[in-house]
Amino acid sequence: MKKPTNEKDLAVQAKALFDDSVERLDAATLSRLNQGRQKALEEVRSAGPAGHWARWVPAGGLAAAAVVAVVVWQGVPVEHSAPAVGSAADFEIMLSEDSLDMLEDLEFYSWIDTASLGSDSDVG
Repeated sequence: MKKPTNEKDLAVQAKALFDDSVERLDAATLSRLNQGRQKALEEVRSAGPAGHWARWVPAGGLAAAAVVAVVVWQGVPVEHSAPAVGSAADFEIMLSEDSLDMLEDLEFYSWIDTASLGSDSDVG
């Protein structure tokens, strides 16, 4: 046989060699192979309910692993706090030059905020 030059030629040559070796098997070897095949098929058939259940074990294990992965991936929900309304305006105020004056009167602004929340009827 000639040496294969690519993967396709290698596959064709390997198949030809395999087919040739199968054709050259003697009757005793073919009989033993057939008996082994029949015995394996009979074991699968006679396994009963346990055999049918055992076929689903890998699929069940895969499903259980998927459930565990989803639970672990979801984890504990993280609560993200929403930015306060007007936070951009507050940031602009802090960046302005007047912000130092506001910081000096911070207690006054806090008192105004508390007083305005306490009573709505004191407008006057």
